Amino acid sequence: MPISTYQTKVFPLLTRLDAERAHRLALHGLHMAGRVPGGFSALGRDVPDRDPRLSVECLGLLFANPLGVAAGLDKDAEAIDALFALGFGAVETGTVTPRPQPGNPRPRVWRIPGDEALINAMGFPSEGAETVRRRLFGRQYPGVLGVNLGKNRETPLEDAARDYAAVLDELWPMADYVTINVSSPNTPGLRELQRRDALRELVAEVQRINRWKADVFSLSPRPVLVKIAPDLDDTALDEVLGGAIDGGISGFIISNTTTDRSVLTDPAMELPGGVSGRPLRTRATELVRTADARLGPANRLPIIGVGGISCSSDVIERMRAGANVVQIYTGFVYGGPGLPGQILTELSEFCEHEGLSSISEIVSS
Repeated sequence: MPISTYQTKVFPLLTRLDAERAHRLALHGLHMAGRVPGGFSALGRDVPDRDPRLSVECLGLLFANPLGVAAGLDKDAEAIDALFALGFGAVETGTVTPRPQPGNPRPRVWRIPGDEALINAMGFPSEGAETVRRRLFGRQYPGVLGVNLGKNRETPLEDAARDYAAVLDELWPMADYVTINVSSPNTPGLRELQRRDALRELVAEVQRINRWKADVFSLSPRPVLVKIAPDLDDTALDEVLGGAIDGGISGFIISNTTTDRSVLTDPAMELPGGVSGRPLRTRATELVRTADARLGPANRLPIIGVGGISCSSDVIERMRAGANVVQIYTGFVYGGPGLPGQILTELSEFCEHEGLSSISEIVSS
């Protein structure tokens, strides 16, 4: 579906519904596409042929292109096939918690159309690791599959590592990489796990389970990333980077939603939760650039950039700041199913214009 059609005809209809209900409807539609003959072919109608110049080697994995789906869009692995059919090179499902939980009371998602933003206070609603495992078991996908790990709300912070390890234990065979989510603003106290000592211990425990599962399956350990908040000053950023590296992290996802309402045209101070979308773009880009510089050549680890990406120029900007690949969520909500194909077409045109043999040549350029 062309972006213009979606934005002028479909999105206005969706905005008549509560934001979370519209999201559920769209996700169900993507899921049902796989049950209709030719459904995936129809979804991929506007997706260009695979361009080898867009392939990215990162985390020991081969991404068909640098465009991924951020965690939160498909929390319970309901529409992964359809998302790949739309052209994404990677999909990250989750956040997945060990046990099912409902999340925070509704309403808990709000659109801010004038800013092309969302505010969400979801609080990790999850059908639980066992349900996600049943959906993923025995499946093969045409791209990279990530799993975002979380803890249950009632689990005390001192026992959080147990929850993250339990989700990894359940889903390890299906994941190409896993992400430790310690940066959502919607689970009380969660961001305390970004402190250096706490994060070092958490990452070390997840890596212990990771190595054990690798031995059981006679395979290599999965890359383990940590997703960090955009609301970090330089000292806090150093704490996160240092703690994660001390624990043996494989890379970083930068960044989660922000609690700073000043990024919005209308601060909407009465709404709880984190802001995502275009207002986050500048801050997330600068955080990628800063983290890349602070890591330096000696500790250079892969970075997945997320936050405010909605077009090809945003992808290029984020990669030049230091991101190896990127993720999109809110931009997809506003841009619709034709957006990934359009971005990939424009990235190929960019490579042609710049004479690049690989899009990765621009990283940190």
